[in-house]
Amino acid sequence: MKIERVETFVLRTPLGADTFYSSQARFPERTSLLVRLTTTDGVVGWGEGGQYGPPEPVQSCIDDVLAERLLAAPDASPGVVWDLLYSTTRDYGQKGPYIEAISAIDIALWDILGKTLNASVSTLIGGRFRESVKAYGTGGYYSSTDFEPGRDLDRLSATVAGYAADGFGMLKVKVGLLDVRDDARRVAAVRDALGEDFTLLADANHAYNSSSAIAMGRVLEHYGFQFFEEPVPPEDRAGYARVRSRLDIPIAGGEAEYTRYGFRDFIADGCVDIIQPDICVCGGISEVQRIATLASAHNLRTIPHVWGSGIALAAALQVCAALPLAPYTHVPRALQNEPVIEFDRTRNPLRDDLLASEFVLDDGRVRVPDGPGLGVDVDGDVVERYLVRSGDSGRVRV
Repeated sequence: MKIERVETFVLRTPLGADTFYSSQARFPERTSLLVRLTTTDGVVGWGEGGQYGPPEPVQSCIDDVLAERLLAAPDASPGVVWDLLYSTTRDYGQKGPYIEAISAIDIALWDILGKTLNASVSTLIGGRFRESVKAYGTGGYYSSTDFEPGRDLDRLSATVAGYAADGFGMLKVKVGLLDVRDDARRVAAVRDALGEDFTLLADANHAYNSSSAIAMGRVLEHYGFQFFEEPVPPEDRAGYARVRSRLDIPIAGGEAEYTRYGFRDFIADGCVDIIQPDICVCGGISEVQRIATLASAHNLRTIPHVWGSGIALAAALQVCAALPLAPYTHVPRALQNEPVIEFDRTRNPLRDDLLASEFVLDDGRVRVPDGPGLGVDVDGDVVERYLVRSGDSGRVRV
């Protein structure tokens, strides 16, 4: 398998009135970096990176550095290419845009390999434990009116009730933008709106120090939340461990971590009960397999973080299908030992319009695509609609 062409696409779409906030930032648009690889046999594969920040640096890593090495590689098998690209950029690219770029390339190579062998990615990486994955909605973000505490609790209650009406039985809500007392009111409003039997999760996007995270964690425990995501900044390993030691609620994190090496230390420092590698960030499908193996060796759960387009969601579904129970029980239990999929509910045309077939929620679950590779087809017209910058590298000429 040899790559003949590398194309990159920066996509951007403004959200207008649907602009929202996490604890860290205002989101007036959704962006992504897509890569399309074509083999000498004409097989095409798609991958994704560049979800968190500006996608242009990730595009530059591919167009200006990695594409030439990929085109020159005599064997474009995913594992071979991953080691080649990481080893030759290790001195300056252990984290950040280079790893996101490798992630995008790796996902596309797995898509190609599956299409070449007429098998799904989940089949190639070990086989499917499940044909569909329980989904949790990510919503309950902040709007501009939420900066005035208590003003918009009715809107929040109506929004989360709408998720339940859409068929979700699990929801992750945002905390951390307001102080603990005011966010506690939001948490109470969500619980009141959804009832005691609804599964709730919380994500602070690393808004707290360990003391305020513990205070917020006790609020979440009082209202029966099932995990607390990114309570402190990713660099604060001691803070993670302190929060985890003081609370009973499971602590989750890892979306801002890179490669098996970062997760090795994250796990060894006793930071989390649940690891959340983002496949488009941490190193792709090849690397997330290694990360999940590390988690399994420590009896930790793996729940991939998902924040991108339909390609990111397809890749995460393929990985979730192949994750074993952790730990094993005779009857699987969603979230407790069976992987679940993040199904973001903020408006994102790059997720909802990009693919020929949209992902749908059916009885609280999302079906894993069963076609070859990622099992999805990209709509080229949608790529053109949201395209702001592209790059194209052909065969290396000697």
